[in-house]
Amino acid sequence: MGDNLVSIVMPAYLAANHVGEAIRSVQEQDVAGWEMLVVDDGSPDNTASVVAGYALLDPRIKLIRQLNSGPAMARQAALEVATGRYVAFLDSDDYWLPCKLARQLEFMAVRNAAISFTRFRRINQGGSKVGHLIAIPDRLDYKGLLCNTALATSTVMIDRLRTGPFRMRNTYYDDFALWLSLLKRGHVAHGLQEDLMRYRVVSQSVSRNKGKSARMVWRTYREVEGLSSSAAAWYFAQYALNAWRKYRSF
Repeated sequence: MGDNLVSIVMPAYLAANHVGEAIRSVQEQDVAGWEMLVVDDGSPDNTASVVAGYALLDPRIKLIRQLNSGPAMARQAALEVATGRYVAFLDSDDYWLPCKLARQLEFMAVRNAAISFTRFRRINQGGSKVGHLIAIPDRLDYKGLLCNTALATSTVMIDRLRTGPFRMRNTYYDDFALWLSLLKRGHVAHGLQEDLMRYRVVSQSVSRNKGKSARMVWRTYREVEGLSSSAAAWYFAQYALNAWRKYRSF
């Protein structure tokens, strides 16, 4: 495991329109010690060829192809070949600001943090509109995360030397399930109060289906975390309130 290397995990499906911008945002980072593992999840468009074009010119970018299996298994495919001490997640619709990796690595070293996340702004599908700066807490433990939507996937970085091995769970909210599993071990997620990511609001995204999202959060509480119905109801109410506060305006 390379102590100074960041392995960037990106699942990509029908991502030809935006994956290039996401890749370029990694290439523009102040930190050069990274590998980018892009997993094309059986896209019927030209996502794979777009990524392959970047990989041909930059050996730090690696294209992995699989039959369509969903984002959890795409992330897992990347984790299985990742060589870095640190794992950073970036979704193919999103992108980073240039100092993201450098600032987060410095922050984690100062805090002795196993997990960190940052502030961010939302953008519309075309990238022409930028939303307000999303507030995040300074830290989250397991119970705090059950109440909160604060960990945006494309801001999260994990120090595998501190957490030990982990795997993605093949569930709808695989990222949320992973954060919970790590915090349940006793780790704390530390919030870096800097604007370092742009989250693209895509109209066709599954996360835009609020009814389905709510049902899947409930299932995470009951089926993944094994919470009682009363505990799940209490945490879900807090989660929904925090989500409303976070996204009540663009």
